[in-house]
Amino acid sequence: MPTYRDEVVILRTHKLGEADRIVTMLSRRHGKVRAVAKGVRRTSSKFGSRLEPFMVADVQLYQGRSLDIVQQAESLGSYGTDIAAHYDRFTSANAMVETADRLSDSEATPEQYLLLVGGLRALSRGEHVPRSILDSYLLRVMSLSGWAPSLDDCARCAAPGPHSTFVAQLGGLVCVNDAPAGSPRIAERTLELLRALIRGDWEFIDAASPAESAAAAGLVGAYAQWHLERGIRSLSHVSDIRGEGAR
Repeated sequence: MPTYRDEVVILRTHKLGEADRIVTMLSRRHGKVRAVAKGVRRTSSKFGSRLEPFMVADVQLYQGRSLDIVQQAESLGSYGTDIAAHYDRFTSANAMVETADRLSDSEATPEQYLLLVGGLRALSRGEHVPRSILDSYLLRVMSLSGWAPSLDDCARCAAPGPHSTFVAQLGGLVCVNDAPAGSPRIAERTLELLRALIRGDWEFIDAASPAESAAAAGLVGAYAQWHLERGIRSLSHVSDIRGEGAR
């Protein structure tokens, strides 16, 4: 069909001409979509504010040859204002949408869309520490994309655990026989926190100490960036320190 509707979360925008924008969106049913939103930079635009990063909208699009065209947009979740008002929420949200943009394509699943929307909603409401929301999102979206870290058996030889060495380049925990020389050991509490992050056990996550959260964040960041093959630029601006808790 030339015209279709879908629920989308706005990942990023680029200026086009004097009044238009190219909008990159992660949709619920059509994967990643790039479309032209005509006239949205004019003050008279009826839906320009609905097509800003971190916003969730119901859109009607016309299918074009290279870029689709946004015909209508209705707001479903206005998360941008509350996220932008807090630096740690804003930087975490940027890392999330950058990761979603890198991982998504036309075959992206509805679960990837719902995971991102849930993460942005939690950030906007201040439900948990922003860095923990980001770390949980990164582990879970990597798992949905086929890159789940091994947190029990050895990632190389499948030898049953327990193991105490985590090597991002090798896929997670590795046994003593496969661990490269000099590999640092991971504390049991940090390993338990990684497992909690991937399953969304927020009672355990919120109870973790700042040191445990920082250690887990370093491993999560290294793992995600290694498997994405190049760095997540926004991640360098995200603090590991618990500066803002749930509110």
